[in-house]
Amino acid sequence: MGSYITFPELLILLPLFAGFIVFFTKGEKNPKAIALISSLAVLGVSIASLFYADNTKYLTYNNANYIWLKYLGASYYVGLDGMGRMLTGLTAVSFPLIFIATYKNKFKSTATFYGLMLLSQAGLMGVFCAFDALTFYFFWELALIPVYFLCSIWGGERRIQSTFKFFVYTFVGSLLMLVGIIYVYLHTDARVFEDGTVATHSFSLASFYHVMLSAGEQQWLFVLFFVAFAIKMPIFPFHTWQPDVYDQSPTPVTMVMSGIMVKMGLFGVIRWLIPVLPLAVQQYKSIVIILSIIGVIYASCIAMVQDNVKRLVAYSSIAHIGLMCAAIFAMNQISVQGVMLQMFNHGINIIGLWIVIELIERQTGIKNISEMGGLAQKAPTLTILLVIVALANIALPLTNAFPGEFMMLTGLYKAKIWYAVAASVGVILSAVYTLNMIQKIFYGNTNTVTSMVKDISWNERLALIMIVCLIFFIGVYPQPIIDLTKASATYLLTSFK
Repeated sequence: MGSYITFPELLILLPLFAGFIVFFTKGEKNPKAIALISSLAVLGVSIASLFYADNTKYLTYNNANYIWLKYLGASYYVGLDGMGRMLTGLTAVSFPLIFIATYKNKFKSTATFYGLMLLSQAGLMGVFCAFDALTFYFFWELALIPVYFLCSIWGGERRIQSTFKFFVYTFVGSLLMLVGIIYVYLHTDARVFEDGTVATHSFSLASFYHVMLSAGEQQWLFVLFFVAFAIKMPIFPFHTWQPDVYDQSPTPVTMVMSGIMVKMGLFGVIRWLIPVLPLAVQQYKSIVIILSIIGVIYASCIAMVQDNVKRLVAYSSIAHIGLMCAAIFAMNQISVQGVMLQMFNHGINIIGLWIVIELIERQTGIKNISEMGGLAQKAPTLTILLVIVALANIALPLTNAFPGEFMMLTGLYKAKIWYAVAASVGVILSAVYTLNMIQKIFYGNTNTVTSMVKDISWNERLALIMIVCLIFFIGVYPQPIIDLTKASATYLLTSFK
């Protein structure tokens, strides 16, 4: 523990303090301005942290470790490894994009809305930085609670029902994970703190990685942890809360949930499940891969027949996350690194899609694809940018999703050929429903509703242009992210063996 404030601390504290400040800020513009400035400051810290990364080590030297509940063996321990830097980087990039794209939107109780958004960002940063199980659980809840209030207060007409379903799912998942954490904790060794205090057990990540559990214990613990993470991703059959919530949530919140929050589940599997319960992973990995691939094909088929564009994108996200989950459990270097690369890319691409959908819904008041048409005539700039983002979403070569998807399918092929073949069906279906959506919404003849649509304003144009730049840059040169996450992937596979 040093005498200076570290990068992971700044990534958490900046949005946390800014969120509390925004709560007490009056007016409509001031909360927006503070939230945007805060998110840009967090982005600056995230970029600066990349220059201090040590890719040869699993844990870098730039960590913060403070005694928290010493008699329980818990520390406030946050740090950044390669995967953590990538996911905090995704979070740091996403929030400015969201705030810029929705800057002209009006929300009732503006200060409360943006305050809760910043608290959610602080929670997400904490999840991706935590190296103590109790700290991880604390931030897991901190990220979810603001989103619950954001959905229930600012959502659509059916927000109460959808938010209740979201609450039940996430509450059950969190409770199962807490039971699993406590059980593993009770089987860890004693911990000695710097002041000489001896705790009977420890919540530290290192203690969890070295815990000795029988194969039988690991198997039922796997169920507890995996269900919690599967709900958050979500994957089949734990996905049923997602389309309703995405449809009813205010679009900025949907961007956070689909772009960043679903990565909490994938991150939890990589950081807390596989290294802690390797025997159970060996036992269940084929089942998880099969369920994930079923989810890919199922969600893609459902997306093909959706008329509601928000639900279409929601099912599209389920399919993409299912492919990532399957690739993780393929358990080889190329598949795991492909997942880490794709986590970043999926977040960027899905936020771009939601920006376009939000703009269309705000101007037309409709979400049904059958009621749209001809938008390319009225919004040519929007059409061009949307087509680029949509092509990235189906992993066209030279876009950011292509290298990650190629690596994941290659890893599945190395595990079993038919895994890759079945998953590829989902990739083909993704192209079908995405191109069909573009054709029906943007081409053809205008109607009385779409004839009134105007092209995008400066803030939406700026956000989408930045996303398009990232799409092409990572599509052409993904190596920096691959290099950043290499050590994390290698450690995961080493611990599994």
